[in-house]
Amino acid sequence: MIRVAAVGDIHFRESFRGGVRAAFRTVSREADLLTIAGDLTGIGRPEEALILCRELSIVSIPTVVVLGNHDYHSDCEEDIKSILKDSGVIVLDGDAYKLEIRGTSLGLAGTKGFCGGFGIRQITPFGEIGIKDFLKHVEMETDKLDRALSSLKTDMKLVILHYSPVVDTLVGKSMELYPFLGCSMLSIPIDRYGTDLAVHGHAHHGMEIGRTDGGVPVRNVAMQVLRRYYTIYDLVGAGG
Repeated sequence: MIRVAAVGDIHFRESFRGGVRAAFRTVSREADLLTIAGDLTGIGRPEEALILCRELSIVSIPTVVVLGNHDYHSDCEEDIKSILKDSGVIVLDGDAYKLEIRGTSLGLAGTKGFCGGFGIRQITPFGEIGIKDFLKHVEMETDKLDRALSSLKTDMKLVILHYSPVVDTLVGKSMELYPFLGCSMLSIPIDRYGTDLAVHGHAHHGMEIGRTDGGVPVRNVAMQVLRRYYTIYDLVGAGG
């Protein structure tokens, strides 16, 4: 069994200084790794990422993250990635990462994801160039996730996204917002490669528990949904 601590949407600002450190003071004793599903910063400023990294320095287990839309807001996402990596945080952007935990191999695949809608209501790349470009972005994010997952030959697989791959975890948000909260296209590689768990954030007033069409458990770990700084999931394999 592997214990995964997960959260998203910390939206760190300088006024949060001290609070994050206190919230994560015991996570290294409770879990084998910490995942953060995007929106680490408030408005995507490098100084926010710098202070957050100092707060997270209390965490001694591997910390694996993806960026979210807030982290892109100030067009400093590459600086934020560098700050995180320099502090020892593992940043996934279409990448795969492997851990060995008590004789079990865990593969992590992550990317930000994007919008697009779900099922028969998913936007299609027809008509104006703006719509086509919009859909190209989620196609690109889906391809990145597919490549990362296809490279993993591990006992278990965990996917980290910011945008949701399923509609289940959005219930509670206005339905008009669903197309901007994720896209079911992202669930295709999750199902294809036998993922054990997928986590995402972004939907602050959604539901925690969902599932892909293929039966993979999906969890909305936005802090505003969890109502705490993180929760812990036990990975036991075979879709557990």
